[in-house]
Amino acid sequence: MALALNIGKCSLLGNYRENNEDSIEVKQFPDITVSVVADGMGGQAAGEIASKKAIDIIPRELRKHLASHLNGDGVKGVIKRSIVQANEEIMSMGALDKDMRNMGTTVVMTLWRKSGEMFVTGVGDSRVYLVRNHKIEQLTVDHSLAQALVEANTISAAEAKDHRFKNVLWKYLGSKEVGEGPDVLAVTLQAGDRFLLCSDGLTGVVNDEKLLEYVDGQTDMQVCAEGLGQLALDSGSRDNVSCVMMEVIEA
Repeated sequence: MALALNIGKCSLLGNYRENNEDSIEVKQFPDITVSVVADGMGGQAAGEIASKKAIDIIPRELRKHLASHLNGDGVKGVIKRSIVQANEEIMSMGALDKDMRNMGTTVVMTLWRKSGEMFVTGVGDSRVYLVRNHKIEQLTVDHSLAQALVEANTISAAEAKDHRFKNVLWKYLGSKEVGEGPDVLAVTLQAGDRFLLCSDGLTGVVNDEKLLEYVDGQTDMQVCAEGLGQLALDSGSRDNVSCVMMEVIEA
């Protein structure tokens, strides 16, 4: 069964920020579709620059190195290297300019191949979710100190949601901790699957249950993306809010 994607995207300044440090990109090539959401940090214009570098470099590197004959492991390797390349270029910019010394960005991305798989990865605390059969699953892991405490069995997952370290990141693009790149997950697709990529301007105020309820109730992915952005603002988000919504359909 041939599959295709319906895609919607939205990025909002929000009610409290002077500039939008989030960046989003959807690049459609003949055989692949790459979607990226990045949430910059670093003060002044540095965060905005870092997030824009991420959404430029990653699709560029994927387009350059991704060959149609590669198997799943080969694709994962190219994705990891694209993340590492983005990290190295952001770190180099920070080293050359004192105004950008502390800049960084989260990033989540998906790569869809027409052969029927979705590859998912991320660094930082932006997230990718899968909504399937009226259930929602977070596919990425937050690289926050709070999540690290959960993994060390120091606090519970419930405690992490309101922990003072929930927004303190230990790994992001612009940090040495990226190392050889993040884990990449391959998802075998079904018609009806919906993927949500988003910054924490959305997930910081809208919990998974509300995300599921909203996404399940929509039929148009652009309307869904814009509605999620507005839902975040209506829920009191004090951040920029960005998301990409994708629905898998029969071609």
